[in-house]
Amino acid sequence: MSELMSDRSFLTAPFVCPPRSQFRQAVQDRKFLITAEVMPPKGGDPTHMLTMAAGLKGRVHAINITDGSRAVLRMSSLASSVLLLQQGIEPICQVACRDRNSIGLQADLMGAQALGIRNILALTGDPIKAGDHPQARGVFELESVRLLKLIDKLNQGMDANDKPLPDRATDLFAGAAVDPQCGSWSGLQRRFEHKLAAGAQFFQSQLISDFERLEKFMTQIAAGCEKPILAGIFLLKSAKNAQFINRNVPGVQIPQEIIDRLERASEPLEEGIQIAAEQVQMARQLCQGVHLMAVRREDLIPKILDRAGIEAVG
Repeated sequence: MSELMSDRSFLTAPFVCPPRSQFRQAVQDRKFLITAEVMPPKGGDPTHMLTMAAGLKGRVHAINITDGSRAVLRMSSLASSVLLLQQGIEPICQVACRDRNSIGLQADLMGAQALGIRNILALTGDPIKAGDHPQARGVFELESVRLLKLIDKLNQGMDANDKPLPDRATDLFAGAAVDPQCGSWSGLQRRFEHKLAAGAQFFQSQLISDFERLEKFMTQIAAGCEKPILAGIFLLKSAKNAQFINRNVPGVQIPQEIIDRLERASEPLEEGIQIAAEQVQMARQLCQGVHLMAVRREDLIPKILDRAGIEAVG
């Protein structure tokens, strides 16, 4: 008999729920929320991801771990989130519907619960053809609204077929994405309301380049919803970087004046940091938080926050 089988103490040890997350507590306390995005590794070594995340400790309430963003192969968001949690860093685990059916999604969500992950960002997922495995088959059995409803069911102790979960309900804090710059205003409102009704507890926006549009969204659609909206702030590294985004990211148009600032700057990256800091300050006047994206330069996020006058999170 193996040593594991001979030691049966684990059979009677009570399951201990991890303490409630600081991110959820900050939401409930109506604090100005700071989150940031970190990419999982493209391979089996998480060193770079953990190094970038460690530099954000104490500066953000939680770190988003992407789930096959842009349909590009990377380490599992669930595994990556566990690695962050082991380092004392609170993750927001992104879950996309593209690659898993309802059985796989439920299995991962229950696994997240057991592993101490509480924050989930429910996403439909980017189209397969946008990524590095265009020959792969997408699943898309669910999309983000139906995924939010599924999480709500699990939290109530029921599975997708309305059958009771015999081994305890989940306690997941689900959020959703929102794009205030969506071309269809009525479509944006309808989708936002559906996500609210499905149980979204917070919203993180796509990259914001039009702050007048964000203000309109906050006053005309999100007003009174009582769920925090975090504006997406992106670190632009150069004029070329901004032009690339304008060509390749649907719904985003970096203003020409920003591109001109980056082009004139003797140190474009420093100018990009300054622009991001200014945008954090603008967002602070409009909504309840910011979600920072600095692809491959997550180490610069504390500098952006310092310039924006954002102190360490408590």
